[in-house]
Amino acid sequence: MGMLVEGEWRTGNSFANEEGRFVRSETSFRDRVTADGSSGFPAEAGRYHLYVSWACPWAHRAVIMRKLKGLDDAISLSSVAPFMGEDGWTFSDDFTDPLYDSTHLRDIYTKADPNYTGRVTTPVLWDKGRETVVNNESREVIRMLDTEFGEYAATDAKFLPDDLRDEVDLTIEAIYNPINNGVYRSGFASRQDTYEEAVTEVFEALDHWENVLSEQRYLCGNVVTEADWCMFTTLVRFDPVYHYHFKCNLRRISDYPNLWGYLKDLYQTPGVAETVDFDHIKRHYYTSHESVNPTRVIPKGPILNLGEPHDRDWFSG
Repeated sequence: MGMLVEGEWRTGNSFANEEGRFVRSETSFRDRVTADGSSGFPAEAGRYHLYVSWACPWAHRAVIMRKLKGLDDAISLSSVAPFMGEDGWTFSDDFTDPLYDSTHLRDIYTKADPNYTGRVTTPVLWDKGRETVVNNESREVIRMLDTEFGEYAATDAKFLPDDLRDEVDLTIEAIYNPINNGVYRSGFASRQDTYEEAVTEVFEALDHWENVLSEQRYLCGNVVTEADWCMFTTLVRFDPVYHYHFKCNLRRISDYPNLWGYLKDLYQTPGVAETVDFDHIKRHYYTSHESVNPTRVIPKGPILNLGEPHDRDWFSG
């Protein structure tokens, strides 16, 4: 696992710290696109580009928001290759950088800041005009796509109702550490006690939301919000990857009646299924993490029928 240190690529960094815990690094680029341009980054069609990985759940949030808002024509998009080795995220013949023909995603980071120190992650919201990274924090990127590009959106979909704004933010925060990040804390733990601590928190949180979803259609009530898309990108990877690869194997999502129906409900939202690339997802996880899967053999299963009927619409009458 590598990172940039003052603009130079360094390899050999472990996923886990000296206590055997996986600690996610803070994101570094935190500027904002605003509809009125007061931030210095005005919302404009054709100005911004999203660098993503089809495998990455954090980037997937941004891909879904771009799709559901109808911003395909306003914000361009490209993906890195599925394999991430010692050189980090790379481009390839099949997954090219359409802006600069870069070989590595780190080249985009150092173009924005030649002395950058930190991890090279997706998503990256890139400003073509100023040739810099605006933001690489997924939660903030989806908020910008949801609220600041209304003039250029082809749909009227909104995922941050005014009366639920605080609840949405609290819910996103509540699911982050035990679920979104919890699967990584389980999978990359290098000691038994830290693994068991993390995996227990994963399933305690899943049990909690299973109960919540027995009484309402979505996380914040009966309207889909940003919080649901933050949950979705972890749940859709859970059975094919996290259950096996990250040892989150107490239960599968398909073993939870409400979470499983909820996952199918979100997956069947028009436009969402085309953002889910299970081949890319499985190739990334099972081949990139040699310390977790030394053979790099990719399992054929499981067979998931996310298009089968669900019963979640009864909550809406």
